[in-house]
Amino acid sequence: MFKGITKIFSKSNKDLRKRIYFTIFCLGFFALGINITIPWANTIYEELGFLEIFNLMSGGGLQSFSIFGLGVSPYITASIITQLLQMDIIPYFKELKEQGYVGRQKINKITRYLGIIIAFIQAYAISVFYLDGASVMDMLKTSLVMTAGTAFLLWMGDQITKKGIGNGQSILIMAGILISMPNVFTTVYDAFIHGGFETGLGITLFILYILCFILIIVGITWVQLAERRIPIQYSNRTTSAYGGQQSFLPVKINSAGVIPVIFASVITTIPGTIVTLTGNEDAINFVNNYIMYTSPTGFLLYIILIFAFAYFYTFLIMNPEEMSKNLNKNGGYIPGVRPGADTSKYISNVLSKTTLVGAIFLVILSGLPVLISNLTGLPYSVSLGGTGILIVVGVVIEAYRQIESSLTARSYAERKRRLR
Repeated sequence: MFKGITKIFSKSNKDLRKRIYFTIFCLGFFALGINITIPWANTIYEELGFLEIFNLMSGGGLQSFSIFGLGVSPYITASIITQLLQMDIIPYFKELKEQGYVGRQKINKITRYLGIIIAFIQAYAISVFYLDGASVMDMLKTSLVMTAGTAFLLWMGDQITKKGIGNGQSILIMAGILISMPNVFTTVYDAFIHGGFETGLGITLFILYILCFILIIVGITWVQLAERRIPIQYSNRTTSAYGGQQSFLPVKINSAGVIPVIFASVITTIPGTIVTLTGNEDAINFVNNYIMYTSPTGFLLYIILIFAFAYFYTFLIMNPEEMSKNLNKNGGYIPGVRPGADTSKYISNVLSKTTLVGAIFLVILSGLPVLISNLTGLPYSVSLGGTGILIVVGVVIEAYRQIESSLTARSYAERKRRLR
């Protein structure tokens, strides 16, 4: 790994360094924008309740009403909606999905427009709920500024994807979480040291928290890299003792990544956003007491949604029937399994088993901090630490793989040039 990193600074990888520097510059601009507070909405809150997940991904900007306060979370919500619409709900979206690259481009364009609309609705709902005593004009101006901030971040995310390293939207979410982490540790430290515990006990609990944090990072990294390899044989190739290489179809233990947790969090926050717009106190109390994941019934709903979305998203991105058809087109087959329906069924069974393990992992990772927060009285922002680490580790692994792949391709091209 370290040898690969040192190759980045070689003369032949100047353009790769430019991509890395460009990404760092964009992240620095993002960090600067998070600290620019909207002047007429200069209000900071201790707790945001059901909006903590959005505050975490925006680097704490939502809590202080910064111009980048919404981050790219409206785009995530829009992505959920468009992906659901592709499941035979609206024929037009299914047709776009089947059109290949052109259809994906149209879906991405629709997702961005929908994300901007959702950003304005969310911004206005937050303004109504938190800007007590503000005029309608101030609320509208706040909503427009925050919506413009989200639109700019979507554009900057696209620029990172094209000219930088990794997926731009994911990189921005990761940056927001990393910016929020110092505040999480400070909150935990204050809760243990100045929260009524004896000094020795408080320090011990804080050290245990740090150790658990490190163990979670190790566990997440292991699960993210773990995969089940399905052996693949091609009819036009032979595997012999003279150097034949076995091919595999890799199936990750957690193929869906952190998407199910984000989906579940967004779904559970939608009712809160709606009732906030209505301003009905009874409806707000009902949502907080029965639907939010901090309540017993809301927590159960949260766990069920994580399981459901883990299976839904895994089978959405790894369709067994399409994988079976692609293998058949390329002359590939699974040894001992008939091509066609049997291959599709076999892959489906493997996905079901691996997804079960991945879903249990996600439930433990996202559910345990919530339980600890409720039992110990720690702020809800701390309970989102596991989800944040999962996002950060996943994005870092993908970015590193992209850099490693680029270095490998360049090294191969350099060897080929020398042989000539």
